[in-house]
Amino acid sequence: MPTTTEPCCTPGRGADAPVALAAPVLLAAPVVAAPVVAAPVVPVPVAPASVDPRAARVAGRLTGLPGGRFLMGTEDRTGYPADGEGPVREVELSPFRIAPTTVTNAAFATFVKATGYRTEAEGFGFSFVFEGFLPEELAAAAPPVAAVPWWRAVAGASWRAPEGPGSSVTTRQNHPAVHVSWHDAQAYCAWSGTRLPTEAEWEYAARGGLEQKRYPWGDELAPGGKHLCNIWRGVFPTLNTAEDGHRGTAPVTAFRPNGFGLYNTVGNVWEWCADRFSPGFHRTGPRRDPAGPPDGSARVMRGGSHLCHASYCHRYRVAARSSNTPDSAAGNIGFRVAAGPVAPGSAG
Repeated sequence: MPTTTEPCCTPGRGADAPVALAAPVLLAAPVVAAPVVAAPVVPVPVAPASVDPRAARVAGRLTGLPGGRFLMGTEDRTGYPADGEGPVREVELSPFRIAPTTVTNAAFATFVKATGYRTEAEGFGFSFVFEGFLPEELAAAAPPVAAVPWWRAVAGASWRAPEGPGSSVTTRQNHPAVHVSWHDAQAYCAWSGTRLPTEAEWEYAARGGLEQKRYPWGDELAPGGKHLCNIWRGVFPTLNTAEDGHRGTAPVTAFRPNGFGLYNTVGNVWEWCADRFSPGFHRTGPRRDPAGPPDGSARVMRGGSHLCHASYCHRYRVAARSSNTPDSAAGNIGFRVAAGPVAPGSAG
């Protein structure tokens, strides 16, 4: 059983990120194309859903869930206790609604077109891309992250160009929008009249009605040899066999939904939650509509991604947790939205 928190699948921008790329690394890079860390981006205000029918439709497509009591967390031997996955505890939730899928490139483009919003990755001028997706010349020009050198800081990478210059989302309209920071997700929520789910809501929804199972469908990763999620297959980080049909992100409705009708709650992309991250606050925190600690610099991410592999990051489980700074973005971070009763003390 893992006992320590390893650097996970998403590098970050700040000193409090799980794996941070410090400014001197970028500034000292000996290539012209190396990005330079810019001043923090202040997200622009966006119009509320009431003035834009396209925004109002987002909340109209959410799935209603009854809430109630469920067992949150795990003490699974394959888990990461240092992440705060345990202890298993009974949590009670009010009814809420949640999106059956993560926000797609098409939906995010609608938001950007309606508001003129500019993401933090676009403001900083770079984002993090897995080196295996880059052409040789671009990979050579992009500074690696020291602790996890398969991640590169790519100038021009953003939700519009997930692999940097020359890439686009034209053929990936129904794939999850990536290179989206927590702040960017909040801006989308403000426009659409939704919010990010709390971590407890996310886990309840991801479990799909099953109690204390490892995955949304049960305890076996590939029952009967059938792949049910998009993760790294092969030898990480050098060989991805893509046996599940996907080398990078998959369409948001790939694979069968869970018992609540939600798709891809494990694998594909990490999903931002509203809560601030703490490995221990929940041990003595609220058990009804918990919303995380009142302070902290990092925000919770859930679900794992297409870059997760058991040999390095077995966090594609419904109880697994990770975090990053709210200005961080990468090619495997997205989000889904929720709505309904606002949890007491919800993160802001």
